[in-house]
Amino acid sequence: MRWGWRWRIINRSNMTVLSTVEISYGDDLYKIVDSLNRTLKQENLTFGITLSEENHEKAIFTIYRVK
Repeated sequence: MRWGWRWRIINRSNMTVLSTVEISYGDDLYKIVDSLNRTLKQENLTFGITLSEENHEKAIFTIYRVK
């Protein structure tokens, strides 16, 4: 599987997790997360995805509020 975004170092001490959900992985999933991050950055929201360690057909989608 190919992840098509650039990695960023995130200081999670300045972030609060609002929601986490496991979803099916798709090749274009990173495009949705990128669009959400670009659109809602001014609202102090950040979105992230990681590949599930247990099932590589699933991804973990997380919504953060940045302090």
